[in-house]
Amino acid sequence: MKLLLLTAVLSCTLLTMENMQAQDWAQLEHFREANSDLPALKDNENRVVFMGNSITIGWQHAMPEFFENNPYVNRGIGGQTTPQMLIRFRQDVIDLQPKVVVILAGTNDIAGNTGPSSLKMIMDNIASMAELARANGIAVVLSSVLPAEDYPWRPGLRPNEKIPALNTMIKDYAAANNFIYLDYFRALANSKNGMDKTLATDGVHPTRAGYEIMVPLVKTAIKKALAQT
Repeated sequence: MKLLLLTAVLSCTLLTMENMQAQDWAQLEHFREANSDLPALKDNENRVVFMGNSITIGWQHAMPEFFENNPYVNRGIGGQTTPQMLIRFRQDVIDLQPKVVVILAGTNDIAGNTGPSSLKMIMDNIASMAELARANGIAVVLSSVLPAEDYPWRPGLRPNEKIPALNTMIKDYAAANNFIYLDYFRALANSKNGMDKTLATDGVHPTRAGYEIMVPLVKTAIKKALAQT
């Protein structure tokens, strides 16, 4: 009986471990092939990697020409939180040898997509990505989190209060460490610290009109970051 029980416990443990391995929590497989297929850097190419979540990858879907007509590489994955991005940062940013990385992260942490997370935890992960980039000779643009009055998929978490607080932390950290701070929030926010439907139909993910506001802001930030290289 004891042997049967022990066998059952071991089987469950092995099954759990296999499931954890199969999950690929940070989604390292997502861009592995695309990274391998990425053309070699050209002489004097100012490659820029955009690291982020659905707002970042949504930009490529809503405005593909922005990435096609510039040396920009989009590495956004929908739903991701900062610990997931940190795990894949070497593979999806550092190994691509960009001159600049634009980091836009944090809203899914506030939404609790991968469990509870404090603002300090979010900031620590963003700081770790920025410091990894700098250690590898990559200039950094730290983006503010975009406005959100509430999350349609998880209402009641008060992102319209937490996002401005996180943005203050990001801005202060950027200033203290000579990183470029990119303020999307001020350009997109309405009086409720959300986004109007013309800019984000669901209040979170920008429409093309929303991205059109973001384009000149990020281009200016990239220019400043390139001046640091």
